[in-house]
Amino acid sequence: MRRLTTLAAIVLAAVWTAAAPGRAMQGTPHARLFPPENLGVLESPDRDVWQEPERIMDELNIADGSRVADLGAGGGWFTVRLARRVGPNGIVYAEDIQQQMIDSIRRRVEEQGFHNVRTVLGTADDPNLPSGLHAVLIVDTYPQFANPVKLLQNVARALEPTGVVGVVDFKKDGAGGPGPPIDERLDPETVRRDAERAGLTFRGLKTFLRYQYLLIFSR
Repeated sequence: MRRLTTLAAIVLAAVWTAAAPGRAMQGTPHARLFPPENLGVLESPDRDVWQEPERIMDELNIADGSRVADLGAGGGWFTVRLARRVGPNGIVYAEDIQQQMIDSIRRRVEEQGFHNVRTVLGTADDPNLPSGLHAVLIVDTYPQFANPVKLLQNVARALEPTGVVGVVDFKKDGAGGPGPPIDERLDPETVRRDAERAGLTFRGLKTFLRYQYLLIFSR
């Protein structure tokens, strides 16, 4: 397992470094888009072990019948796990701003036979999510946001009154594991400041993940 993780870390670091020229103007640390052609790098065989998707969903109270969104869903790795959790009575909105990612998600859910996934092509500022969501999950995506405060304001509007937002991303002290180079990561306090500026309320920082953190916010 360790060898697979280390190899994934090396390859992913190279991919993120190559993607860096695509960052936004004005020196913002956000706004790098992950190259769709490199989606396979995100799906190392041991990702279920180190990312613990089931526990993340437990922490966000995602259950059968939930209406949830996977924001910046990429190729849909987490989307299909959400779809399995919410069951046929729930709905997963898989959002991304790159059409190639949307196409990849559609192929994936069709191949795996899920009928409770809706794809959403968003924009850099607005994910175009429907209202009444129980949870919005942002996994391994936050540093790519060009305007995180504006985006989170729109996310907040999509939540039901008791809805939550979960942000999962890589720790800055997680060298040696999977994920982008350390200088491409954001510390939890940066995410928390953005979320609070967007009107969200901080509910907790979870540290059970080996290489990542989980931040939880509510309306």
